[in-house]
Amino acid sequence: MTKKMSMSTSKTSLVLFLCQIISALDVPLDSKLLEELSQPPTITQQSPKDYIVDPRENIVIQCEAKGKPPPSFSWTRNGTHFDIDKDAQVTMKPNSGTLVINIMNGGKAEAYEGVYQCTARNERGAAVSNNIVIRPSRSPLWTKEKLEPNHVREGDSLVLHCRPPVGLPPPIIFWMDNAFQRLPQSERVSQGLNGDLYFSNVQPEDTREDYICYARFNHTQTIQQKQPISVKVFSTKPVTERQPVLLTPTGSASTKVELRGNVLLLECIAAGLPTPVIRWIKEGGELPANRTFFENFKKTLKIIDVSEADSGNYKCIARNALGSVHHVISVTVKAAPYWITAPRNLVLSPGEDGTLICRANGSPKPSISWLANGVPIAIAPEDPSRKVDGDTIIFSHVQERSSAVYQCNASNEYGYLLANAFVNVLAEPPRILTPANKLYQVIADSPALLDCAYFGSPKPEIEWFKGVKGSILRGNEYVFHDNGTLEIPVAQKSNAGTYTCVARNELGKIQNEVQLEIKDPTMIIKQPEYKVIQRYGQVSFECIIKHDSTLLPTVTWLKDNDELPDDERFLVGKDNLTIMNVTDKDDGTYTCIVNTTLDSVSASAVLTVVAAPPTPAIIYARPNPPFDLELTGQLERSIDLSWIPGDENNSPITSFVVEFEDALHEPGVWRYQTEVPGTQTMAQLKLSPYVNYSFRVIAVNRIGRSQPSEPSEQYLTKSASPDENPANVQGIGSEPDNLVITWEPLKGFQSNGPGLQYKVSWRQKDVDDEWTSVIVANVSKYIVSGTPTFVPYEVKVQALNDLGYAPEPSEVIGHSGEDLPMVAPGNVQVHVINSTLAKVHWDPVPLKSVRGHLQGYKVYYWKVQSLSRRSRRHIEKKILTFRGNKTFGMLPGLEPYSSYKLNVRVVNGKGEGPASPDKVFKTPEGVPSSPSFLKITNPTLDSLTLEWGSPTHPNGVLTSYTLKFQPINNTHELGPLVEIRIPANESSLILKNLNYSTRYKFYFNAQTSVGSGSQITEEAVTIMDEAMASRQVDIATQGWFIGLMCAVALLILILLIVCFIRRNKGGKYPVKEKEDAHADPEIQPMKEDDGTFGEYSDAEDHKPLKKGSRTPSDRTVKKEDSDDSLVDYGEGVNGQFNEDGSFIGQYSGKKEKEPAEGNESSEAPSPVNAMNSFV
Repeated sequence: MTKKMSMSTSKTSLVLFLCQIISALDVPLDSKLLEELSQPPTITQQSPKDYIVDPRENIVIQCEAKGKPPPSFSWTRNGTHFDIDKDAQVTMKPNSGTLVINIMNGGKAEAYEGVYQCTARNERGAAVSNNIVIRPSRSPLWTKEKLEPNHVREGDSLVLHCRPPVGLPPPIIFWMDNAFQRLPQSERVSQGLNGDLYFSNVQPEDTREDYICYARFNHTQTIQQKQPISVKVFSTKPVTERQPVLLTPTGSASTKVELRGNVLLLECIAAGLPTPVIRWIKEGGELPANRTFFENFKKTLKIIDVSEADSGNYKCIARNALGSVHHVISVTVKAAPYWITAPRNLVLSPGEDGTLICRANGSPKPSISWLANGVPIAIAPEDPSRKVDGDTIIFSHVQERSSAVYQCNASNEYGYLLANAFVNVLAEPPRILTPANKLYQVIADSPALLDCAYFGSPKPEIEWFKGVKGSILRGNEYVFHDNGTLEIPVAQKSNAGTYTCVARNELGKIQNEVQLEIKDPTMIIKQPEYKVIQRYGQVSFECIIKHDSTLLPTVTWLKDNDELPDDERFLVGKDNLTIMNVTDKDDGTYTCIVNTTLDSVSASAVLTVVAAPPTPAIIYARPNPPFDLELTGQLERSIDLSWIPGDENNSPITSFVVEFEDALHEPGVWRYQTEVPGTQTMAQLKLSPYVNYSFRVIAVNRIGRSQPSEPSEQYLTKSASPDENPANVQGIGSEPDNLVITWEPLKGFQSNGPGLQYKVSWRQKDVDDEWTSVIVANVSKYIVSGTPTFVPYEVKVQALNDLGYAPEPSEVIGHSGEDLPMVAPGNVQVHVINSTLAKVHWDPVPLKSVRGHLQGYKVYYWKVQSLSRRSRRHIEKKILTFRGNKTFGMLPGLEPYSSYKLNVRVVNGKGEGPASPDKVFKTPEGVPSSPSFLKITNPTLDSLTLEWGSPTHPNGVLTSYTLKFQPINNTHELGPLVEIRIPANESSLILKNLNYSTRYKFYFNAQTSVGSGSQITEEAVTIMDEAMASRQVDIATQGWFIGLMCAVALLILILLIVCFIRRNKGGKYPVKEKEDAHADPEIQPMKEDDGTFGEYSDAEDHKPLKKGSRTPSDRTVKKEDSDDSLVDYGEGVNGQFNEDGSFIGQYSGKKEKEPAEGNESSEAPSPVNAMNSFV
């Protein structure tokens, strides 16, 4: 198995390699060829250079490589050889260089910190990985400190220092209160990049005792909390206003260095009263468009993907009514090395030349160094074909021994780049990869392409010949492609025949023959024609074709470029399509498509369906449009419209539809206004303010609608305040600190006047706050920033225009944005119900810590190992979701006798909270599955040998096996049952003292301490005694037996003749007469549909089979693999729960019935029973 996987990996790797080479030699992607070509190693996968690992989990350092032959792997640690065989905690994956350091079984991650490098080597060279720096993540606790209360005068500035513990990687900082609510931030109060909380000026409402700084370490999923900080603001009258002063950075100028490609973050936070406003400029230039963003109320300037052009002086200006202050930050953009031209793999033939180029840039300029097979090139073995010239290696007249892997290292003070590129020198005789005698078939006058895929090193020369002994092909009628393909641009019948391709280089010569056949083109000699047919008539389209006699055409008909309708009226013949009883829906374009394996042709015709010829009967049609529309009785909110009906065309007008156009807001769009009966020629129309109306009328009869009338004259209504407010008002936060208010804007004619605007109002619910309002226009959304996380708000939106407000709107309840839950469920307990089911309990988290809509809880659980096999496997975590505020749930589908872990997380609309500590539980033993096989071999006169395999799923510790067997006689009756108990460590048994020439049935199962598993059955026969077999006589060959059978047949024939004669005498039997005289209502009458009589049935002898009867006649039930399927109990699955969380359904073990004992009659299972078992 390992060898097979290695070969498959080698093939895939070489294909990928050949897809990316650029060299003097092209290698076709032929699987057989690829298996034979050698390739130096290439690193395909490796861990990142800076690899921070979780100290609680195993460390996996990746190193995968391809090559032919497959490479071997070695490692260095901190520059010296790392002998993994001497460290029991370190293993290397098979056929791989990936290291697995076992931390979960007692290893310490800190002991394996260091710089690792992998080398992959085969006979063609050695490739090396980057230097991989392994560092375990750290989330230290906050140092204990005594925090004094901060007493601050109203209007002064204040900085609350966070100073989080130094972690790896650095933590994410945020400030909250005791109720786990984010502290609101604004232009006045905001958090700096260093995590400190800055107050430009303090206000009395800033007084509180629970300013808490939190540090979240994402790598280890832990959160550390600083001691609460107390702030007390005291007031002095009057409060003195102050001009801006920078809190950070200090002074008038500073410098910052950033690396190319990173995100540049510049920060200015100022104190002052009133609160200063921050503005950013770049001296001598513009801020880069599309890459510049302002954050933290414009206190932070963010420029993404910076380059050297972004270097310069950036000035922040803080200004309020009393003055301004500024700070200049001089930004210098440096660059770690980046590739201009990375070295590429080089495949050469012996004697060829080539170059490897390695060019990189950076700031400062990186230095370039070369290695050969992982060794600095200055001390590597000499190669006369190689010459190093700075960033280029020049190869001249290479030989096979020149194959190697070269490493280019470009480095400066900010980093390094390492690239592997190999030189592979191949000397191969020519090979032709196109199959021999391949047949090419083309249509006459079409191009013919004859393949000659080849490979060789040096590159072979290709020649083509026609016929076995023909001359070489030349001339303008042929095109010779670089890949060996011969093209005949316009193939004729004369081009048919045998073609020979010859490939030769200095190492050999090979040739291959292919065949070319030229076929006649397919043509439609009689195409379908345009047809006009009357409704309910019949029409036929012809499609007669001519084709090459060796090609099999298929004809397909389409209607309007789609399949024909599934209708029996459409009849497709060999050369035509006939449509019976044509209707209007058959109108359209019909296409005949003829396909062969080589070409395709088509032809189309249009079918037009018309009405039958007119008769003297009355012609019914749609009415003519109304005319002479007139507006009268003009009022502010109503108007009268009258019209004269058009001709009804022999079908009375049933109604008139009135439509209107608003030339002011929606010119050209006609909308429904009203509908009146056909006897009415005037309508009073309701109007809206500030609409420029035009009206038109459409007449309707049972045939259809008329064309619209000509529009009426226009009528502009006066403006008024809005009558209605926007609908569908909602308040839903998109971020933890905002509230997004949305509504459905009014349409133009609903505005009732010019200057349509919306008054958006909100206030926090259940808090004695005044409404905060803002007026906006031409939008349907407003974002309220700086809100507490997930609190209810009352929201309303009122329309207004230049003439006034709409009526007071109704209020809706919304919520500000959610944030991730802060607390993990506690007191997680697991109760194992049986070997496949467990129940988990947990304490609910406080609702305040959910910080959003509680959606439920997720239980993550996974199998750690099987207790019977003591082998770990790939961990596959399963997730169950329990909706609502549940505190328990069922875990189905567990494997018996296994160790599991689980944790629980609370879920809101934003996502999942932290996980509870992992809880370990174990499932008890269960009954085993059936033995994997049972074979019976070596039959003798009185013995049989039984061999078996242990159960695929032991589900515990096997204690023994049980074998039961009994003889079966010629009438399928079972003899006495014998039972044998076999130790669990046995895998074969010889049964002796059996009867000769006897069939035995065997029942075999395994046991654990819980009980017996399902059994497997088998039958076998002991061999016959040859002496006794020779004495047995076939009774069917004896003369006396043949004579007796003939006599019996003659008597039966005579009886049949007598019965026939008596039946033909006629007359009624007495019983028949009684039946005729006394009709029995119970007797079934003759069935009218098929002329048959109802049948009498004996209630006892002919009872129907009960549905679901599946027990075979030998009274045994063969146990199949359990089909019990316990689907996950979470949301989105088929499992159902009672209100208490328990699974609806029963767990029941299926156990095979014991075989029949003694000499009870038993028949082999019939085919009917076998089928019933699947019903």
